[in-house]
Amino acid sequence: MTQPVRVRRLTEPEGQKLQRIVRRGTTSTVRYRRAMILLASAGGNTVPVIARLVQADEDTVRDVIHRFNEIGLACLDPQWAGGRPRLLSLEQEVIVAATASTRPVKLGQPFTRWSIRKLLDYLHRLPGGAFTLGREALRALLARHGVTFQRTKTWKESPDPDFDAKLDAIEYALTERPERTFAFDEFGPLGIRPTAGSGWAPRGEPDRLPATYRRTQGVTYFHGCYSVGDDLLWGVNHRRKGIDNTWAALKSIRAARPDGAPIYVILDNLSAHKNWRIRIWAEKHKVRLLFTPTYASWANPIEAHFGPLRQFTLANSCHPSHTVQTWALHGYLRWRNAHARHPDVLAAQRRERARVRSEKGIRWGGRPLRPAV
Repeated sequence: MTQPVRVRRLTEPEGQKLQRIVRRGTTSTVRYRRAMILLASAGGNTVPVIARLVQADEDTVRDVIHRFNEIGLACLDPQWAGGRPRLLSLEQEVIVAATASTRPVKLGQPFTRWSIRKLLDYLHRLPGGAFTLGREALRALLARHGVTFQRTKTWKESPDPDFDAKLDAIEYALTERPERTFAFDEFGPLGIRPTAGSGWAPRGEPDRLPATYRRTQGVTYFHGCYSVGDDLLWGVNHRRKGIDNTWAALKSIRAARPDGAPIYVILDNLSAHKNWRIRIWAEKHKVRLLFTPTYASWANPIEAHFGPLRQFTLANSCHPSHTVQTWALHGYLRWRNAHARHPDVLAAQRRERARVRSEKGIRWGGRPLRPAV
């Protein structure tokens, strides 16, 4: 006579684990039902009774019991691998991902980027071996290969033939002569309009600014000067950039060190900064002008201080006039300079940054160290 199908004798850990799953439940419905089948079979219930208990087919109950007798509690987590077999090999998937990452123009298509439909149509029409897949399969394939829809970014490389020489001069001034190094640049244009920003507010109730559409007050430019050694920032607003305003700023920088010793001023390549009259005046008054390389305005240390100036005076603001806006800028500058870092702290930070660059094998600006001669 054929023996009824039932689980083998449970070990104590197996019985405790099955009882825990059935009593406490689990997030997996499959795991819960299978544990109930095994526990019911261990309690002497027949296959038909268990099938009615778990609302499953009798063959399913028998399969679970046989699987437990073969591999134990691992049968609670079946490794199913059903579904339609893949239509593309791994090599073909790599080709599809590479095609999606290639500009359509390079493949003779009259558009600048792929859409799912356009890419799928191109793959279906490939000569010598069309790819058979649908839109959702294509999306899943690209996701598996890490190909996502991203916004294009721009980049530019400096064509300046004196790139390294200019950076070396700026690095020397910042590291060896910080107490006599200054930076100058213009910040703007600054218009009279509500400027959005961010700040603390109850969730869903941000501060609101009025919208304006008629703006008749023009723009101004903040001409800023920064003392590297003292960590002080000052400046004034002018209606436009020009030689006279640049000259006035340089005179204020020269006046900050009235002892007549040479000073260094870092500035960008605006034509007003390179006027022949300014160059003659600078040479006469021992002011060495250090111009940043082309497309490398990041080398000017004042750029890092314009960010907080924008965030804490322009963002979240609605100034009614340029006069009020200028008051706000100067109010922030007074607060900032009153909380400037101590020169000894600045010197220690510069030494630490130089040590870290040395350990990483790079020079200032992220450039590799020169090979030893």
